[in-house]
Amino acid sequence: MDQSNRYADLSLKEEDLISGGKHILVAYKMKPKAGHGYLEAAAHFAAESSTGTNVEVSTTDDFTKGVDALVYHIDEATEDMRIAFPLELFDRNVTDGRMMIVSFLTLVIGNNQGMGDIEHGQMIDFFMPPRAIQLFDGPAKDISDLWRILGRPIKDGGYIAGTIIKPKLGLRPEPFAAAAYQFWLGGDFIKNDEPQGNQVFAPVKKTIPLVYDAMKRAMDETGEAKLFSMNITADDHYEMCARADFALETFGPDADKLAFLVDGFVGGPGMITTARRQYAGQYLHYHRAGHGMITSPSAKRGYTAFVLAKMSRLQGASGIHVGTMGYGKMEGGADDRNIAYMIERDSCDGPVYHQEWYGMKPTTPIISGGMNALRLPGFFENLGHGNVINTAGGGSYGHIDSPAAGAVSLRQAYECWKAGADPIEYAREHKEFARAFESFPGDADKLYPGWREKLGVHR
Repeated sequence: MDQSNRYADLSLKEEDLISGGKHILVAYKMKPKAGHGYLEAAAHFAAESSTGTNVEVSTTDDFTKGVDALVYHIDEATEDMRIAFPLELFDRNVTDGRMMIVSFLTLVIGNNQGMGDIEHGQMIDFFMPPRAIQLFDGPAKDISDLWRILGRPIKDGGYIAGTIIKPKLGLRPEPFAAAAYQFWLGGDFIKNDEPQGNQVFAPVKKTIPLVYDAMKRAMDETGEAKLFSMNITADDHYEMCARADFALETFGPDADKLAFLVDGFVGGPGMITTARRQYAGQYLHYHRAGHGMITSPSAKRGYTAFVLAKMSRLQGASGIHVGTMGYGKMEGGADDRNIAYMIERDSCDGPVYHQEWYGMKPTTPIISGGMNALRLPGFFENLGHGNVINTAGGGSYGHIDSPAAGAVSLRQAYECWKAGADPIEYAREHKEFARAFESFPGDADKLYPGWREKLGVHR
């Protein structure tokens, strides 16, 4: 059934829809299956995403038609399809009238992803009007809160050197805490790897007190504050809260140094919102494990990594992993820096839409996946700043001298870039950074040809 007369209006102008403030706009890369017209398929996509069915029904009235989602732009050659969704379509909380990402996703990528006339339809950007921004929680804490704890300026406080306890699984409580202590002697921030939780060989109620003891000893020895991001992910929100409550009680007077890591992709928006609302005093660390099944550049359905990050800010994530922009081991490219810009700035251009955030707190880019001190100067140069959290697992524990030396080498890499220094020359005066060349010789050969001769390394 061709529904283009009802669910498409190509006379609508995008600038008018934006200035009107009554629609959420969504841009897709959409291709119909062979034998289906583009506009007809686009209208079916919009109908399935809002008020439509595959047949005419007797219960539709004039009000229903007034909240139809409308295709307002198509370009078949570039597969560019854009739909305007009236704000009234989206579910609102009974308790406080606020909006929810669950409802947003149910409409904009719900049944339309499996329709028989659609070859593919991937969401690549969306625009939230001012009223929608007001109705999402947004972050309660941001990187400035961490800088304050670390004794840094709360504006441009700079790079936070972090790690992930390695190996990701298999450590008992005592060696786990020992590994944390060894890194904290040189670094700032430790996070659980996403599979780490309450394994039978490392129960939370034995591991977390030892981790806190390690943190206190490292703070005493270095005179510096330290941060720990604990994985509280669980199927049941009561279980998630039980883990969080136990950790807060354990950390006691240092509870402000505790962040909560939630696997927001596999756990879903409800888990993020529960953590955001129940623990507004803690930094909320959004881990996106599993997202590549939808967001990989090779995918043509679902949504992109950019969309995932943008949604995380609306939900209230204090920080989210954004990959390494081609500088680490994960899939991605240098142009992924726009993901970081969108979540950290108050005004930013996306792939399709310009977004104003109207003072909503920023979400920190968390850089993770195969990074080490040698890769960081190029990463910072590409991004244009170092106001990020970097969790380098192998880049710390793989350092030839110690995890603490690995942590120091990461800090030195940031200082090297910040000073505009040549990395080889900088290494001559900074032992830990210099030893990173020997620790990661494959990267050194690729990034800094001739480094052995310049640094006097003959093995």
